[in-house]
Amino acid sequence: MNQKRHFILQKLRRWLLPVLFLVVAILAFFVLRLRSEKSVQNYKEILPESRLLRTSVISTGMVEPQGRIEIKPPVPGRLEKILVREGQRVRRGQILAWMSSTERAALLDAARAEGEAEYRRFAEYYRPIPLSAPITGSIILRNAEPGQTVAANDALLVIADSLQVVARVDETDIARVKVGMPAEVVLDAYPNEVIPARVRAIAYESKTVNNVTTYEVEIACNRVPDFMRSGMTANVAFIVEEKNVELALPVAAIQYRNGMPFVLVKTPNAKPREQDVILGISDGSFVEITSGISAGATVLIPTLPQGSEQAANPFFPMRGPSKGSSKKIH
Repeated sequence: MNQKRHFILQKLRRWLLPVLFLVVAILAFFVLRLRSEKSVQNYKEILPESRLLRTSVISTGMVEPQGRIEIKPPVPGRLEKILVREGQRVRRGQILAWMSSTERAALLDAARAEGEAEYRRFAEYYRPIPLSAPITGSIILRNAEPGQTVAANDALLVIADSLQVVARVDETDIARVKVGMPAEVVLDAYPNEVIPARVRAIAYESKTVNNVTTYEVEIACNRVPDFMRSGMTANVAFIVEEKNVELALPVAAIQYRNGMPFVLVKTPNAKPREQDVILGISDGSFVEITSGISAGATVLIPTLPQGSEQAANPFFPMRGPSKGSSKKIH
């Protein structure tokens, strides 16, 4: 019995070991093949291009009157006539409205009760008070109507000599903003309209809101469009630097080795070659190449295979920072 069991075990070992070895070999083959397929690196070929690049500081602000003047009555009384409307341009000294003092309004009301002739006689003797424009500008607010009783501290009309944008710039970026530098304004209400502008003034005193220190910057539009209104929210791009470059590459083409930038260049033998480059201005999407490659060089951008760890993880550290990238403040 023992001899028969021993014979069967030997027979099993004789067939089992080759089968196990074959299974392991097949599994190893497929694992290596799968790894090989995953390790194949694909590239996207691009050529350097000439491009307009700019660096900018982005901020938000609000449309405000540059000089806001409220027209208030000199005495309490009744508003008789308003000669202007909102949005109308007026000149200095122009009569905007007529009003009666409380006493004149009472006398005219009593005279009207006596008849039209008596009313005209009192209206001729007691002239109304004119309200005139102290500056040349536009009416941005009409806050009263004829016949309304007004007090001496009521703002009947508001005049602004021009509209401007006041932006709040973070203290970490204020050193890059200079008086006179160009800027571009885009209103939230009109996102497709870009308004050229320039920096008029920078506040000397900071303001702290939610532990964030900012400085107010006044921006004067080169041309105030008709659709601009006081109180509108604006996005401002302060143009720090603008340059037409001969060689520009997407930021994705730049790789780093020990903090030094390089690109992959296509060679005749199809094997990518690492080429050190020197970077210039960048707008965050493209970067200038000042040295290292020529205009005819074919640059390779690695494309990640589907399902790889890098492609699945948006925080995988593939690139380093590029010189001159602009800081966005929204």
